[in-house]
Amino acid sequence: MPAEAESGRRRSAPPGWLLNGLRPLPAPVPWAAVVRASVALAVPLAVGLALDRPAFGALVSMGALSGVIGDTADAYRMRILNIAVPQLFGALGITLGTLVYGTGWASVAVLTVVALVSGMISTIGAVASASGLVLLLNSVVGAGLPLPQPWWVAPLLLLVGGLFVLALTLLAWPMRGKLPERVAVADTYLTVADLLAAAGTDGYEKQRHAVTQSLNTAYDLILARRARYHGRSDTMVRLLAQLNVVIPLTEAAPAVHVRRIRLPTAVPAAVRELAAAVAESRTGGIEPDLPAPDSAATRAVDSALRHAAAVVHRPGLDPYSLDDRLGRPATLRVRMRRATRTMLFSRTSWRYGLRLALCIGLAQSLTVVVAVDRSYWVALTVTFVLKPDFGSVFSRAVLRAVGTAAGLVIAAPVLAAVPDGWWDVPVMAVLAALIPAFTAKGYAFQTAAITPVILLLSELLNHRGVDLVQPRLVDSLIGCAIVLVAGYLLWPESWHTRIGHRLADAVTDVADYVTYAFGAGDEGGVGGSGPGGHVSAADQSERVRARRRIYRDLSSVRSEFQRALTEPPPVGTRAAAWWPLVVAVERIVDATTAARVRVDHGAPEPAPAEVAEVQQQLRELAERLRTSEDLVAVRTELPGDEEGVLATLRQEVASARAIASP
Repeated sequence: MPAEAESGRRRSAPPGWLLNGLRPLPAPVPWAAVVRASVALAVPLAVGLALDRPAFGALVSMGALSGVIGDTADAYRMRILNIAVPQLFGALGITLGTLVYGTGWASVAVLTVVALVSGMISTIGAVASASGLVLLLNSVVGAGLPLPQPWWVAPLLLLVGGLFVLALTLLAWPMRGKLPERVAVADTYLTVADLLAAAGTDGYEKQRHAVTQSLNTAYDLILARRARYHGRSDTMVRLLAQLNVVIPLTEAAPAVHVRRIRLPTAVPAAVRELAAAVAESRTGGIEPDLPAPDSAATRAVDSALRHAAAVVHRPGLDPYSLDDRLGRPATLRVRMRRATRTMLFSRTSWRYGLRLALCIGLAQSLTVVVAVDRSYWVALTVTFVLKPDFGSVFSRAVLRAVGTAAGLVIAAPVLAAVPDGWWDVPVMAVLAALIPAFTAKGYAFQTAAITPVILLLSELLNHRGVDLVQPRLVDSLIGCAIVLVAGYLLWPESWHTRIGHRLADAVTDVADYVTYAFGAGDEGGVGGSGPGGHVSAADQSERVRARRRIYRDLSSVRSEFQRALTEPPPVGTRAAAWWPLVVAVERIVDATTAARVRVDHGAPEPAPAEVAEVQQQLRELAERLRTSEDLVAVRTELPGDEEGVLATLRQEVASARAIASP
């Protein structure tokens, strides 16, 4: 009986994918953001009440809410973009919504087109995604709420709210302790030190992923700023050089790890000292005292570390003599044109835009056909749930319903007990402070925090009090149902994991990376090495770019994997089966890099036929992954020189192909 009771409790317990979404993330509370949100949303209400214009104050607070939600970057220049650019789209959205308020089917048509555009631009990047979200949200609000006239009042007040958040954000700029870019570069050195310390141990895989994430963050911050200031900001030039020279260290790490060599503690300690020098902007340090290397792999580490130390400690740098391994970013005009072309001709962009347009069109049509009171909440729910970078559509819909219910539990006593007027100001200060604090804990928690804030602002515009609570819960459930049917079940890519397709792209890139590293290949190669086993500067730069591209691809695979795990069975359980192969592909990249490093430091070049065989095996594996939803059996024999530099690489490729089995 005890066993049966235990089995019954397990069957009645919530599923694992739901518990994962409801489990708070172990993130620290961003206290500065908490204070900023509290001030940004409460002060406009106070000013509106003082001027006897509470509706105006509510609109300014609504604009501030968008700024608070969008303030997610670390670098101040990126924060300006994240807050300011979406506000312009928000002003456009509220204008379009106001113009079609109360027009019935005309509002359905306009909001459907806005949803299509919003969805398509959301696929461009982070700032575009936030802009698309605010564009659609404000269009829905403008079409569903009676706003002050004339038409330009609402967009102007929303802009004022966004600019208020931006001003509060910039107040801390002169008092910042360190540049976010410098902190990111120093953190990269620290993660590389941990990687070198973990070489030859089971903890290496985890540290390698941390290095990839750290490099992504640092390059994104520096290159985004350098796009405007390259050649004029000595600080950014120095940081870019310091970040570039850590790449050879990350390439040397696999060379010692695959041979299970444990490095002396002096090596990671020297890298940590370089991290401190970067963080404190120190120059003129002494050359690190390192033990003599005793193999090609350790010589690679020693050479890379001494070169990094020379660059970090160098007093001055010539901005135009740097080895920029990633190439200069294109001008803003070129990048905008490229992004627009990609959006217009991308199948993914159109499919997401059409899916969002279908759901918004259905939500708005429902409000025309059925007399749903204050029905803009249905479309708001659809917009939040289908936001592309929040994870699984299915789990977001469920978590949105749970979070909304929790938010309504908070909002009901507030709307019932707090009288209209000045009491709204301290209540808003408290509720607004919960948004950044809860956002760090997960999507359901963010929804629970935002719901009472939006309800309080709606009450100030509509004066409905506690009567708003029950309709909002019904509207949210309707919106979630629309998303689950029209935005999830009707789109197979939503309920099928694409890990295999993404992983196949990464494996194809690995095959190209082998070509850049060793040349040869079926057509004679596109890279190759020169005399003495050394690659040209152009080939070396292309090799490094290829390696960074692969690890970015694998980061996307990891993100897709995490998204798929939040799906209900069978998608979640099927996704879990791919994880060993993801790790195996990462090990192939490391083995390729290790082999190239060994050749650069004296090991003989591999035979062209051996390189070609590895490439063929990788391309065959990629093709099998593209054509199967599940893992399939493949040939694992990969003979070759057991003493050559590609021996470990062949073993890793064979292991990956063995993993790709039923």
